[in-house]
Amino acid sequence: MKNSSASLLMCPPTYFDVQYVINPWMEGNIGKVLQPRAHKQWDNLVRILSDRCDVRIVEPAAGQPDMCFVANAGLKLENLFVPSLFRVPQRAPEVPEYVKWIKAQGIDIADIPDDCTFEGEGDALFQPGEDILWAGYGVRSSLTSHKYLTEFFRCPVHSLRLVDERFYHLDTCFVPLPGRRVMYYPAAFDKRSRDLVRDHYDRPNRIEVDDEDAQRFCCNAVRVGDALIANHASEALRRKLEDWDLEVITTDLSEFILAGGAAKCLCLLLEQDTRIPLSEREPVESPICSERLQLTGHLLDSGILNRAMDAVTGAGGSFRVEQFRAGLRHDQTSLCRLRASAPDRESLQRVVRELEGHGAVAVNSTVEAAHKPAPANGVAPEGFYSTTIYPTDVFIDGQWTRAEKQRMDAVLVVGPSPRSVRCELIRNLRSGDPVVCGVEGIAVNTPETARTEEAFAFMSAGVSSERRVERIVEELAWEMKRIRSRGGRIIVVAGPVVIHTGGGEYLAEMIRNGYVQALLTGNALPTHDIELNMFGTSLGVDMKRGTGVPLGHQYHLRAINRIRAAGSIAAAVEQGVLTGGVMYECIRNNVEFTAVGSIRDDGPLPETIMDLCEGQAAYARAIEGADVILMLSSMLHAIGVGNMTPAGVHLICVDINPAVVTKLADRGSVESTGIVTDVGLFLNLLAHHLGLDRNRNSLE
Repeated sequence: MKNSSASLLMCPPTYFDVQYVINPWMEGNIGKVLQPRAHKQWDNLVRILSDRCDVRIVEPAAGQPDMCFVANAGLKLENLFVPSLFRVPQRAPEVPEYVKWIKAQGIDIADIPDDCTFEGEGDALFQPGEDILWAGYGVRSSLTSHKYLTEFFRCPVHSLRLVDERFYHLDTCFVPLPGRRVMYYPAAFDKRSRDLVRDHYDRPNRIEVDDEDAQRFCCNAVRVGDALIANHASEALRRKLEDWDLEVITTDLSEFILAGGAAKCLCLLLEQDTRIPLSEREPVESPICSERLQLTGHLLDSGILNRAMDAVTGAGGSFRVEQFRAGLRHDQTSLCRLRASAPDRESLQRVVRELEGHGAVAVNSTVEAAHKPAPANGVAPEGFYSTTIYPTDVFIDGQWTRAEKQRMDAVLVVGPSPRSVRCELIRNLRSGDPVVCGVEGIAVNTPETARTEEAFAFMSAGVSSERRVERIVEELAWEMKRIRSRGGRIIVVAGPVVIHTGGGEYLAEMIRNGYVQALLTGNALPTHDIELNMFGTSLGVDMKRGTGVPLGHQYHLRAINRIRAAGSIAAAVEQGVLTGGVMYECIRNNVEFTAVGSIRDDGPLPETIMDLCEGQAAYARAIEGADVILMLSSMLHAIGVGNMTPAGVHLICVDINPAVVTKLADRGSVESTGIVTDVGLFLNLLAHHLGLDRNRNSLE
């Protein structure tokens, strides 16, 4: 029987596939989805639901294979929708598509601040018939997001900590049911959370499912009226649910389980079964508490920092490192300031006691940031604060203010408008500028840390060995396709080794096909690219035969001379002097390029910027709005660009020298991946996964 008041949102699996790994279910399943079978399973689920409620459809966007898991779009109650803030970058582009549909329905939007993570109804479930929200944290959503859910929905939020990576969202292991009942998998939660569930639900009103049922996604069930629809339910479980007067309907969703989702993941509730209208509710205070603490000492070599972080998560809390300063010598101490959060005051006190056992002391978080005037143009006062890549808040005039134009190795300048702060390079300071000094009143917003045993994640910090290159390149190609499809920006930073190793033709093809929006380089790559396309050599070596040619050492100078005679690279293309290669494709496809020279450069080429400060500023402008920066065998330019790139941009550094990729990873970005391999082979493999070897005979 159809329930006229029930309404769900679903999204067809048009582009559904396993194209990356962001949860344990995806491991080993890349490319294994059978599309016709997935569509048939989805259609069957829609048919079952349509017989019982109103099913509405949001159209999927190309290049977003997980958009069919619409439960993660956000959380809706009446005329208010809170969009998701995904922890994983692969799913973040889905959110604007969901929001567009929601806004078209005239529904109001309430945004959670972007220093939290929140993955929608996957981690937030209303108790039917009550004004209570159950919210998961610990794997995907952050505990601190629950404070904002309390504020927006004006109801108690019960925070449940997930401790099993397989059950990464609350809706995979917890089903609140009418009559103050619940079906859940206890092993997915920590002890405090299990106690909270058992305190709320009487024993006869709890079904604690076993491993077999849980692992077949029985708890990822969607309820419509008296019907409960899931992928699986054992006979014993079915009988228990039927004793509660629930009709249990199972439908095969095995293709979606390959990606870690089933019935509930595929549905977003547009109508919630709550009691009091949102407009009539009184504000509710969240029990979530936070405390800023400071650790000093030999934190790294003694293991104190790791033990302190484990103590926070072990007590059911979460933490965010706001300031870290490592000792530069073995006799120097380190300093770490972190913000510890817990689901209630008692838990926070337990966290603080644990940290105090490791030498932590509380920090007054409301101390105003100190600032001093710059003594002269281009000079900062002594004791100035030096910035990182992470978003930085400064406590001024009684409130926290987010610094603008975040970048590494800058200073913080207060003003000129009231309660404003900006990052500024020292050389750009003007005498009298108020420069923030010391560390009081400064909070650095690093990603909230969850200590897990995750073996590997694409775009995560670290250096990847040769055995991982194939997998990373495959997933990078998918990421680049997705960015291109939505009009994003892919920036390439490249050195001359790209040309010397035979990678130039693959980079040129990427440019031709719209996979590069800007090229950042020095004088050498354009020079040897032009040399190759005029003389067939790079540094005087015949690239087809791999041998030097007579007088070959002169060819790069002859190439430079021809370009200078033409007036510019662009003019050489128009005049037919340059007929192919990386720079030719940049000109022909209107791809911006910036070449910044150095003291060793010959010529240089007319477009090469020889003023270092001007070149640095040009690089900074070019990376604005970047989604991915691909750094190819250029230590100088890669590290320089890395230092001016804010957090949130994916950095992929490819070099045969492990020291280069390690140096980039050491800057602290959690979005950097280092790949130790030959850059020519890397570009060949990347071109193959982008499908470019089917576009051009020379690449086959």
